[in-house]
Amino acid sequence: VQLQASGGGLVQAGGSLRLSCAASGNIGSVNVMGWARQAPGKQRELVASVPSRGGVNYGDSLKGRVTISRDNAKNTVLLQLNNLKPDDTAVYYCNVAVVTSTGVSDYWGKGTLVTVSS
Repeated sequence: VQLQASGGGLVQAGGSLRLSCAASGNIGSVNVMGWARQAPGKQRELVASVPSRGGVNYGDSLKGRVTISRDNAKNTVLLQLNNLKPDDTAVYYCNVAVVTSTGVSDYWGKGTLVTVSS
């Protein structure tokens, strides 16, 4: 499984960005796609995730300013970031957790940098 993320860049505070991630390979029918982020000097934290069977989960840091969605036919997950703040500056990583009868396999993309200027 490989993940290719895109959509990062430089944006002014208050602006928006849309991140996209496409998974290639077999991610099965039961999985969770999502995004995490890591700012300099900080631990990686959950931004949002969306299981293949429905529902969404948002981390606390961007709650109310982020929307996650997925296209199962295309194995893609989108992350809409709104009202961005300088503290949102981080590398955003795409993730898919593939669930099989033998366990869970975690895959990570290389990340896309989001820089929010004040």
